[in-house]
Amino acid sequence: MQPANTEPCPPMNIPPRTTSTTRWALTSLSLATLLASLGASVATVGLPALAQGLNASFQAVQWVVLAYLLAITTLIVSVGRLGDLLGRRPLLLAGILLFTLASGMCGLAPSLGWLIAGRALQGLGAAIMMTLTLALVGETVVKEKTGSAMGLLGTLSAVGTALGPSLGGTLLGAFGWQAIFLVNVPFGLLTLILAWRSLPVRLATMKAGKIRFDGPGTLLLAAALGAYALAMTQGHGSFGGSNFALLALAALCTGLFVLVQTRAVSPLIPLGLFRDRLLVAGLTTHALVATVMMATLLVGPFYLSIALGLPAPLVGLTLAVGPVTAALTGVPAGRLADRFGALPLRRVGLAVMLLGCTTLAMLSPAFGTLGYVAAIMVTTLGYALFQTANNTAVMADIPTGSRGVISGLLNLSRNLGFFTGASVLGAVFAAALPTSGINAAAPETVANGLNITFIAASLLIFMALLIVQLNPVPEPSDECQAPPRQG
Repeated sequence: MQPANTEPCPPMNIPPRTTSTTRWALTSLSLATLLASLGASVATVGLPALAQGLNASFQAVQWVVLAYLLAITTLIVSVGRLGDLLGRRPLLLAGILLFTLASGMCGLAPSLGWLIAGRALQGLGAAIMMTLTLALVGETVVKEKTGSAMGLLGTLSAVGTALGPSLGGTLLGAFGWQAIFLVNVPFGLLTLILAWRSLPVRLATMKAGKIRFDGPGTLLLAAALGAYALAMTQGHGSFGGSNFALLALAALCTGLFVLVQTRAVSPLIPLGLFRDRLLVAGLTTHALVATVMMATLLVGPFYLSIALGLPAPLVGLTLAVGPVTAALTGVPAGRLADRFGALPLRRVGLAVMLLGCTTLAMLSPAFGTLGYVAAIMVTTLGYALFQTANNTAVMADIPTGSRGVISGLLNLSRNLGFFTGASVLGAVFAAALPTSGINAAAPETVANGLNITFIAASLLIFMALLIVQLNPVPEPSDECQAPPRQG
C-alpha cells in the first residue's frame, strides 16, 4: 500500500467551473447515460418485426440484442482504462460519435449481418458512454454533490430502460423497425455538441512516452467475459456441454489474464486495486443485487400473464412500475447520500430490497396485481437507494488515474450480475415448472415458481447485506479533500 498523500488540498488540473457550465456538463453526461440504456431496451420490442422484415429466424435476430450486450460487457473495463491513459473527455466524445454513427448504420442496414455489426459498434460506443460518464462526475461536480449527480445518472438510466419498449413500439408502428435505431441519431448529435462545449478539459498528467495500453490483457479479459456471457445466455437456463465448455474457456482466460497482469508494465487492471476492501465489497454486492433485479424482469411477465391472467397491455404497464420507481427515486437517493453518507444508505437500500424480496417469496395470487406491484415497488426502491449509494461510495476519493478502470469494473459487475441472474435464477424458476414447459404450467405452479425464485433472491440480498456489515469502511472526511484510497 502506498503512503497517503499528506497534502490537505492537492491541486487539481481543472479550470474553474461556473454553476451554469457544470449544469450543462452534467446534462450531457445524463443524456449519454440515457442513450446507452435506451439502446439496450428499445431494440427488444422490435425483434418480431426484424425477423419478418429481414426474413430471419427468431434465434438469429436475438443477436441484435446479444451483440450490443456482449460488446458492452467484454470491452467496458478496457475503455475505462483507455480513458485513464488518453483522457476521458476526448474518449467520451469519440464514444458518443461512434454510438451515433452506428445507430445510423443500424437504421440503414440492408441485411441482418450488417445490423448485427452495427449493433456491436453501437455497443462499443455505449460501453464508452456508460463507463466514462461515471468517471467524469468527479471532474464535473463538487464532492459534496457527488451523490446527487450519481442519483441523476441512475434516474436517466432507469428512464431509458422504461422508455425503450414504449418508444420502440410507437416508432415501430408508425415508421418501421429502422426508426428504432435512427431515432438515436439526432439525440446523439445533441449530446455530442453539449459534451464538447461543456465538459472540463483536464491538463495532461502523463507523459506520452509512458502511455502503454495492455493489449494482451485486453484480449484475454474480453475472451473471458465473452465466454462467460455466452455460457450464461445460451440454453435459456438449461446447461449443456457447450455451456460448460464456455465456462471452462472463461476460467482458462481468466487465469491467463491474472498471470499477464502480474507481469505487465502497465496492466489493464492493477491487481493492487483489489486490496481496497470498499471496492471489493462494492463490486461484489453490485453483482449480487443485479442478479436479483434480473429475476424481476425474467419471472414477472410469466407471473402476471399466467398466475394473474392479465392481458399483454396490462402486463407491459405493470412491468413499467419498476423502472418508473427507480427513476423517481434516483435523485432523492443521491441527496440522501450527500446528506447522511453513502455507506449507511447502502445498508438501508439492501435492507429495503430484502423486505421486498421476502414479500415476493411469500406472495399469493390472492393479493392480485396490487400485491405484486407493492412488492416490486419496495424491491426497486431498495435497489435505487443501494445503486446510488454504492456508486457514490465506490467512486469517492479514488486516484484520478484509476477512475475510468474502476468505473468500468463497477459497470461490469452489474452486467455480469444480469447475465448470472438470467441463467441461475432462470434455472431456479424453470425447476419449479412442469417438465413440459411454461406453456403447460398452471397458475398456482407459476406462483410457486415465483416464490421459490425469490427465496433464492432473498438469500443473495442477505449475503450482500452481510458483506456490507463485515466491511465497515469509514466515510471519507469532508474536510477539503480526503486522501485518495490506495490499492
